Amino acid sequence: MSYTALYRKFRPGRFEDVKGQEHIVTTLQNQIKADRIGHAYLFCGTRGTGKTSIAKIFARAVNCEHPVEGSPCGECESCKAIAAGASMNVIEIDAASNNGVDNIREIVEEVSYSPAQGRFKVYIIDEVHMLSIGAFNALLKTLEEPPSYVIFILATTEVHKIPITILSRCQRYDFRRISIETIAGRLRELMEKEQVQVQEKALRYIAKTADGSMRDALSLLDQCIAFHFGQELTYDKALDVLGAVDTEVFSRLLRLVLEGDVTGCISLLEEIVMQGRELVQFVTDFTWYLRNLLLLQSSDDIEDIIDVSSDNLLRLKEESGMLGTDALMRYIRIFSELSGRIKYAPQKRILIEIALIKLCKPSMEQDYGSVVERVRVIEDKLENGVAVMSAGSQGYSGGETGGQGAAQVVKERPPLPKAIPEDVQAVVDRWQDVVAGAVMPMKQYLRDARLSLGGDSRLLVVVEDGLASDYFLRQEGHRELLEQMLADVAGKEIDVTIQTVPDRETFEHNYVDLSQLIHMDIEEE
Repeated sequence: MSYTALYRKFRPGRFEDVKGQEHIVTTLQNQIKADRIGHAYLFCGTRGTGKTSIAKIFARAVNCEHPVEGSPCGECESCKAIAAGASMNVIEIDAASNNGVDNIREIVEEVSYSPAQGRFKVYIIDEVHMLSIGAFNALLKTLEEPPSYVIFILATTEVHKIPITILSRCQRYDFRRISIETIAGRLRELMEKEQVQVQEKALRYIAKTADGSMRDALSLLDQCIAFHFGQELTYDKALDVLGAVDTEVFSRLLRLVLEGDVTGCISLLEEIVMQGRELVQFVTDFTWYLRNLLLLQSSDDIEDIIDVSSDNLLRLKEESGMLGTDALMRYIRIFSELSGRIKYAPQKRILIEIALIKLCKPSMEQDYGSVVERVRVIEDKLENGVAVMSAGSQGYSGGETGGQGAAQVVKERPPLPKAIPEDVQAVVDRWQDVVAGAVMPMKQYLRDARLSLGGDSRLLVVVEDGLASDYFLRQEGHRELLEQMLADVAGKEIDVTIQTVPDRETFEHNYVDLSQLIHMDIEEE
């Protein structure tokens, strides 16, 4: 006899065997016991949560000759026929491949014939959201007023795609994702029946990877057992089969990020790739690791929610105190965005490398979280006695100041202009008037801008790359409006060039700040 996959071999045959959906099972059992059976049901929820299994159990229960507490007895002729797939009373339809009007019309015609034996004809339509609009319309009237011996069970993973006219005619049951504890318990129970040795830690990891799906958990477990057939399935072996990464690697990676060690991060990623690990799963698991750190920072009594061993919990607690909440939320945001893009990306490794560089180099981003992280890096360097060099620093002077050996930063500045045109100087002197006369958002961009002088004595308005540069360079009319405002102030046309820089430090190193220079001239006079 050919081998049967675990998820098929152990498909629930009674309501009592269903795990994690007690709120639905109890309701259906009570309906059967009270003989208050509806004519149309809608089962919706994520994959592998038991929608089709409960639909089949319900079909057997309503036709069972001797139901036991609302569950099928499994011994009568009706139960045996339905279980073997030989009953004419239970019709299963895959709407993904039978989604046309003609397919539904055949059902409507068959509905008029009463069952040859048993009480009910049960139509189970799986993935019902795949039906066309015409097919839904053909089903509508029959679904609203079916014969007393017909029951429709519609199952779907995407309930938002079903017309409201269909929804309003069904009893809706929402299937929940199954908890890690429930899945692990079911796997443990089945492995005892199969007499397979599996480490508890391996079961819990498989249960977590299944993401609330009992079917996925059984499929993953089946895969792991087959790879290490005849051996005890340990946590490390499960990681190898599933292409996952041990949490110790995530700890190493996080510490490299906190040190700003880009080379170390890329080298560690190289190890992961060479080990054949699944990169999509790596991104998901590292995001989950960061989430655990955030939970530990948020509450003192969170250990029961975080599903890790005692040793890992101690390491997590240590690492949660190594970085601030803002920085941690920034890490989670970057990797959450990455997980949404990487699944179908052709160059997954490059995307991960870019994300790691962003984590190590917060100066690449200009949002609030990045600024906080940059401040943290500077504070760490100062605490460790490391002199912080500004961007563009060329070296240190060895002279002592104030009797101490503090290092002085020698910064090479751009050469001063020989002369500033009068019209440019007039604009600089009255720059605050220009800013005050602008409207938002131009006012904010001009307030943050810096003024400098080009090689041809043209006025340079230097803005940071991002929203400000897009406003003046990519959106029509804004630069011309600025030139008109400057002409009104100076009394003549002003040639303006918009320049962009990644940050203020780059401006200070590469440009002369005219406002500061003119201010010094005024003071000297």
